[in-house]
Amino acid sequence: MEWWFIIVVILGGLMLLLATGIPIAFGFLIINLIGAYILWGGAMGIMQLTSSIYSSVTMFALLPVPLFVMMGELLLHSKLAFKAIDVVDNWLGSLPGRLSLVTLFSGTLFSCLSGSSLGTTAMLGRVMLPEMERRGYKPSMSIGSCMSGGLAMIIPPSAMAVILASVARVSVGKVLMGGIMPGLLLATLYTFYIVGRCKMQAGIAPAYIPQRNALGERLRLTIKYMVPLGVIIFVVVGLIFLGAATPTESAAMGAAASLLLAVGYGRMSWRVLKESISGTLKISCMMFMILTGSLAFSQMLAYTGATSGFVQWVMSLPLSPIVLIIAMQIVLLILGTFMEQVSIIMITMPIFIPLVKSLGYNDVWFTLIVLVNLEVAMKTPPFGFLLFIMRGITGNRYTMNQIYQATFPFVLIDVIGIVIMISFPAFVMWLVN
Repeated sequence: MEWWFIIVVILGGLMLLLATGIPIAFGFLIINLIGAYILWGGAMGIMQLTSSIYSSVTMFALLPVPLFVMMGELLLHSKLAFKAIDVVDNWLGSLPGRLSLVTLFSGTLFSCLSGSSLGTTAMLGRVMLPEMERRGYKPSMSIGSCMSGGLAMIIPPSAMAVILASVARVSVGKVLMGGIMPGLLLATLYTFYIVGRCKMQAGIAPAYIPQRNALGERLRLTIKYMVPLGVIIFVVVGLIFLGAATPTESAAMGAAASLLLAVGYGRMSWRVLKESISGTLKISCMMFMILTGSLAFSQMLAYTGATSGFVQWVMSLPLSPIVLIIAMQIVLLILGTFMEQVSIIMITMPIFIPLVKSLGYNDVWFTLIVLVNLEVAMKTPPFGFLLFIMRGITGNRYTMNQIYQATFPFVLIDVIGIVIMISFPAFVMWLVN
């Protein structure tokens, strides 16, 4: 069978299942079972699928994920996250789309505390979304701003950056350090979008008069609640930069530091510990269930040659070097609509990196652009992980179509960010150099 026919059949079947309202994880599972039986040789294929599902959740690279989620849950249930968000809120004044900006800045801050974009997005959705709904914010501002949790994939510590750098055979430290500038670039672009749109359409984010503290009180609260979080950021990020800890070790120490911080502020109790562990289990299980189905789905496409056929077709086109770089990003954007990030990395980077080097481009610069592209894939319809996480948090309050529409402007902003990174390599490599 032709590669394009396989993609159409498999993706079409999956989309039909999801259209019936079946849970996402089970939709993936049904397609994987049918595909494995037909394409992988009957019962042997089912056994191979079982092995694939097991291996997809026992990867060492995934170990930091529940630890980072645990860190966020401890900050959430001990109310320290609320205190940090209140401090950010106090400094913003009466800006248009104020709560969306609070969500965005909090997402950027907690991206420095969590290597999991899934966990950060889940925390923002649970903490900020109910308040924005209460204030009358439209989904385009409330749900969209919660997607800033995806910055955790770019801003260190990022487990995905470590995986990507390892596969691309470039310096892990340079990729981690280099992720700071693109992350701040996207956060800045999100800020301009939120403020600009809320000025033009005041109804999507109703204004309200915030309670303001005096300057001295704001400084006191900043020192009291933000400085300790800065210590956790150093434990998580600084130790990786100093080479004193691996991402997994930093995640463990970050979770321990969050626990000690909650104890130090007198906010730790058996209830907080129980809710934190329960929340970690629920969020991690939801993530891993989607991950197992998505990874097996990606492996099935790779086994049939559909994805490699698509990549090679694009690479065979007669294009100039810079157009070829752009074509690679388009390939990644398309693959990101139906594949999981690790699978995209495994399939494309062994082909892309030698080609990038042969064209004379910096491989670290290219790897950072790919990292941002993978973050876009997390919120690209129809199969972006963050879209599913947000649907799981909101329940039946919003349809998948509403979530798609709310996320779309932020996806466009990410694409603008990628264009800037391609156009100005010196900006991307400033910290690295």
